[in-house]
Amino acid sequence: MFNGTSLRGFAEIFITLGKDQPEANRKWWLDIHTGEPIERNKGELICLMHSELSEAMEGERKDLMDDKLPHRRMAEVELADTLIRIFDYAGGFGYDLQGAYREKMAYNALAPNSPEQQLADAFGSQLLPSTPSL
Repeated sequence: MFNGTSLRGFAEIFITLGKDQPEANRKWWLDIHTGEPIERNKGELICLMHSELSEAMEGERKDLMDDKLPHRRMAEVELADTLIRIFDYAGGFGYDLQGAYREKMAYNALAPNSPEQQLADAFGSQLLPSTPSL
């Protein structure tokens, strides 16, 4: 629980709000001179998500308030910007974040949590140290 709301509750709220994001950001997907749709570069869009996270880190590191919303912490606003960019990307490329989120939460609920299992899942069992036999 975080401030009385479960992680699942936060995610569901954001995913629901994210359904409106593509229309709100429609201007990012159109040529400013012709109004015609443009092809967006996936790598550039993912880097923009990353830059928002980097700005959040800078806000935390320096304990800053936001310059555009001065009543809010910079990290909070930059995390919101990250969500905006994630929802825009997902909407623009037809990703089902809500479905993926639900499936991933179900998987995580059943997945083993040992550090060894996490290493095996991430890198393959060949990287795990062998246990000496007795």
